[in-house]
Amino acid sequence: MRLTALRMLAGVAVLLGAAAVLLPRLVPGMPRDFAIVLFVGALMLAAMAMAHRGSPDDCDTAPPGLTRRYLRELMASMAAYVLVLSASIWLLRRVEPQALRLVIAIAPLLPIGFAVRAIVRYMRGLDEMQQRIELESVGVATVCVSMLYMTGGLLQSARLMHVPGDVAMIWVFPLVCAVYGVAKAFVARRYR
Repeated sequence: MRLTALRMLAGVAVLLGAAAVLLPRLVPGMPRDFAIVLFVGALMLAAMAMAHRGSPDDCDTAPPGLTRRYLRELMASMAAYVLVLSASIWLLRRVEPQALRLVIAIAPLLPIGFAVRAIVRYMRGLDEMQQRIELESVGVATVCVSMLYMTGGLLQSARLMHVPGDVAMIWVFPLVCAVYGVAKAFVARRYR
């Protein structure tokens, strides 16, 4: 991936993270959930930038057209996710009928589905070596987040900590994305 695209991703991640931290202080009465949505978006973009920060001589090589399509699709779906999640949070406070609440609550899954589709299309377009690196990175991220989630469950069952279930569940996918970015940096080293 070109350096300018990485800088753009990192810059947007920093801006979203700063907005998540500063907006609740600058705009009194702003819902805390909106700041959380911004922070999740920042984490996902940071994970994308970390996953693709390799130099031209490392194993992270993808055809330029594939990379451009992937970034275009992923950025659009992540932007849609942030907007749909924000709208969902806002609407859930104002809507009463259960069937409508169900549709509103799961609406953010649609843009996440498009993000997953972009990721799968990207991985299918890679050569076998890069596919192996991606698969190992996803596997490491999944195991790490699963162990973290299980540790939290064990600590909660021992009454040593308390995290509401809805908060814990909502953070699984963003954590897998973030840990994937870190894991990929380590996994790719093995194949240099």
